[in-house]
Amino acid sequence: MFDFYSIAAVWMGLAGISVLIARRLKISVALVEILIGVLAAMIAERLGGLELLGAKLPWVTFLAGTGAVMLTFLAGAELDPVALRKSWKEVIVVGLISFAAPFLGCAAIARWLLEWSPEASWLAGVALSTTSMAVVYAVMLETGLNKTSFGKAILGACFVTDLGTVIALGLLFAPFNIKTLIFAGVSALAFVALPFVTPKIIEPLKTHTGEFQTKWILFFLFALGSLAAWAGSEAVLPAYIAGMVLASYIGADHFYLARLRTLTIGLLTPFYFIRAGSYVSIPAIVAAPLVFSALFGGKVFSKIFGLLPIVRFFHKNAKEVWYYTLLMSTGLTFGSISAMYGLTNGIISQEQYSHLVAVVIGSAVIPTIIANAVFLPLHLIKGKTVFSGSGDASSESGESGEPETA
Repeated sequence: MFDFYSIAAVWMGLAGISVLIARRLKISVALVEILIGVLAAMIAERLGGLELLGAKLPWVTFLAGTGAVMLTFLAGAELDPVALRKSWKEVIVVGLISFAAPFLGCAAIARWLLEWSPEASWLAGVALSTTSMAVVYAVMLETGLNKTSFGKAILGACFVTDLGTVIALGLLFAPFNIKTLIFAGVSALAFVALPFVTPKIIEPLKTHTGEFQTKWILFFLFALGSLAAWAGSEAVLPAYIAGMVLASYIGADHFYLARLRTLTIGLLTPFYFIRAGSYVSIPAIVAAPLVFSALFGGKVFSKIFGLLPIVRFFHKNAKEVWYYTLLMSTGLTFGSISAMYGLTNGIISQEQYSHLVAVVIGSAVIPTIIANAVFLPLHLIKGKTVFSGSGDASSESGESGEPETA
């Protein structure tokens, strides 16, 4: 077994290779990292076993989980409360349809076409109902769409979709008990207090070299994550809401956001995305390709046919409609979390888990590649600078052509 420095060097090397490939092919780094994870797992398996990659080591799991939490927090912090209030109807309607269509469609496919048990079928519906906040936000940063009202609406709809997934998983499988009530109550109090407490705590020490601001953010994200885990929920959900409630304060400091992105994308998210790819079992897919095809088709096409007429109601430009719809068809974080919950609690088998995770990761890659290759709304991005890797591209509104104030 390699020491942890050797494993860390391998993972950072894979992350660096991903950047070079993504730059060459002009696609999202996050997607390349997922594919690199799939390839690395196959190589490790041939050389002696997946343990060579170290994807299940506690410290790798911690870094990957922290990457998901930080990326989700940043996504919430990017939301402009004013812009979100203007598009709240769109965000809610699109988010709910994005959840309901694949939840019901994939559950029906798993039950009646694949003949899974009722419990496994509902779990499949939950796992495949998600939209990947991590992937969508990473793509938004690289294209600069995170600064447009169009991009912020997509991020808001992602949150509504994933909230539906969390609620469905809890109502169908997780026990609703006193821990759930405590988690909800303490979280609600924290979200009310954070916008008032954070500036008072941070401002006196903002210019200190100790980076107290970052330590404060990591403290309350870890604290909320710990409370979520204790209650049987997931840490990424309170992280997104925390980002939202602090958006007006943290989002206004563009230099600090850039530093947080450097920490998150430079160190943490490669562990998250590469690790996600390493969980795909290619032999399981090859052994039963029709299962993968049925579930993948069910997820993507139920999203597309459910969302297209709704998105067309809010956006008239064809590229915007298809780009919006395809990004909402992605899945990763909550999908893999739901699948792991089902495996751990005996709801689905190892084989069913492999298919669900493969579909989740496939949906993170294929719709996003198509969206960026064919439907990227360049007219929303000033100067048409895409895949810069920094998310700092200037942007403008596709409707009025005036720069958006954030």
